[in-house]
Amino acid sequence: MRHLVRSTMSVLLAPVVITLSACGVTSTDGDAATGVRSLEIVVGNSPGGGYDTMARQIADVLQGEGIVGEARVTNKPGAGGTVALQQLVNMPGEAETLMTTGVAVTGALSTSDSPLSMTGATPIARILEEPMIIAVAKDSPYQNIGDLLAAWKAEPRRVTAGGGAIAGPDHQQVLLLAQAAGIDIRQVNFVTYDGGGELLPAVLGQKVAFTASGYAEWAHQIDSGEIRVLAVSSAERVETIDAPTLKEQGVDLVFSNWRGFLAPPGLSPEQETALTAALAELHESQAWQERLRQNGQLDAFLAGDEFDGFVEEEQRRVKQLATEAGLA
Repeated sequence: MRHLVRSTMSVLLAPVVITLSACGVTSTDGDAATGVRSLEIVVGNSPGGGYDTMARQIADVLQGEGIVGEARVTNKPGAGGTVALQQLVNMPGEAETLMTTGVAVTGALSTSDSPLSMTGATPIARILEEPMIIAVAKDSPYQNIGDLLAAWKAEPRRVTAGGGAIAGPDHQQVLLLAQAAGIDIRQVNFVTYDGGGELLPAVLGQKVAFTASGYAEWAHQIDSGEIRVLAVSSAERVETIDAPTLKEQGVDLVFSNWRGFLAPPGLSPEQETALTAALAELHESQAWQERLRQNGQLDAFLAGDEFDGFVEEEQRRVKQLATEAGLA
């Protein structure tokens, strides 16, 4: 009965005076604005990555703004987040837990034989979108996206891209860029690296011709001039990124790395409403909006039936892309 959870934003933002637990819902006079006294945010990846950074920033704001009583982050890495998802779906009715999800988790599911699905859990809300950047070393011969695409189309196998996991957001951005440029995506030469620490020397040394990534991961290197941004993948320019969009440069492509949250299955309407209300208040807070601005990320709050539909469509989209690339 998802329509009961968020029929209007005013309902979402009204105080929900309940305490959540695996056993049910009870009244409380706690200080938390939503009545959520304790919340565990599970990250299906190792510390230091994009999901982990987001989760820790969100926990700080949720607790610091009094939206929840306590928020803590737990890392449960493995198989691109699918290990954590398996544990989540085995916790029916546990309403003190949220798990990070997004393009990367969708990609991991698309290339896995596992029967797992994000809709096997309880989709709660999308929180943000992070435009991707197409970036090169400062002394790269490619001065703009047109230079890169011309070389890539001429020799698809020789122009190597680098980034994170196969079917993750970096890889998806590269495949979609190739597709938009008329390059056979089965010819894309993509090299995976375990985090920016390994990828940076490969970009600077031009072992890979370019990378697709989120701005926040490369902000320091961009500010120092080590990395040049050729384009951003958003529909409009991003305040913190000094680069044109792909569309401005004639590439018909808009793509963002979205992130959000799932909860265990089997929640009561009251439990789901409280979790949704907590994230809606996060979305409304000035503290969170400032974090987004600093990170070069965009507010993309979506909840209720609309988020359910979005998750289902994303799973279809990514599965189709993975199949076309010969990955699924």
